[in-house]
Amino acid sequence: MNQIDWSNWHYLAVQLGIKVVGALVFWVVGRWLIRFASGMLDRQLARRGVDATLVRYVHSFLSVSLTVLLVIGILGYLGVETTTFAAVLAAAGVAIGLAWSGLLANFAAGLFLIVLRPFKVGDIICAAGVTGTVTEIGLFATTIDTPDNVKTLVGNNKLFSDNIQNYSANPFRRVDLKAQLAVGADHAQAIALLRDKLAAIPNVLADPKPDVALLEFTPFGPVLAVRPYCKPGDYWQVYFDSNLAIREELGRAGFPVPEQPVALRQL
Repeated sequence: MNQIDWSNWHYLAVQLGIKVVGALVFWVVGRWLIRFASGMLDRQLARRGVDATLVRYVHSFLSVSLTVLLVIGILGYLGVETTTFAAVLAAAGVAIGLAWSGLLANFAAGLFLIVLRPFKVGDIICAAGVTGTVTEIGLFATTIDTPDNVKTLVGNNKLFSDNIQNYSANPFRRVDLKAQLAVGADHAQAIALLRDKLAAIPNVLADPKPDVALLEFTPFGPVLAVRPYCKPGDYWQVYFDSNLAIREELGRAGFPVPEQPVALRQL
């Protein structure tokens, strides 16, 4: 068995220091080259008109793969037997794969999301109990920014196995609102007023025209269905402006406040 000659410790320390510094240099340069290659690939794909969702997915896959190769190369430079390390890594990968089957399911679901394209980056969706704008479809999770600006990461498998509502897939959305009238109110006048007012709200589409019609009857009086149409990105602006228009227009026209009639029983 070979013994290390510790009498030459300063020489060993220098050699070790050179190895460590070299490994750090390799890591910094390697990571820079990986970022450069990923950026160049992104620009080429974008120049060819490839969808942004696919570009982000390919970028993540390339970056992770090259980083793993870089780590193996640095270990080889430090004297670690890479063939043995590769075998250990493969065995560990199998064990980790069995233990983390959920991650593999998320990875496979991510591939299906890219191929089947139920949504893309920039779409407004509702899936897995989360509603918001898709900002990234990653290897294992999809990033969604909710309307209150909370970044939410949802596992791809959970997304793929749940119902997906894509609000951006169609050219327009319908905003569903109600207007409660009093028992003796003139519903025909209210319908005419609200139709004209809705058409003047910014971002309300002229085609299809806003719908205002009798929806139901309650003890307070008739209820109008108020339904303007808009582009998906303008939904909440039209929603709030339409509610304001209902309140202001009916109040300006002198419509009475709905009240439930109360019958008094004589004793």
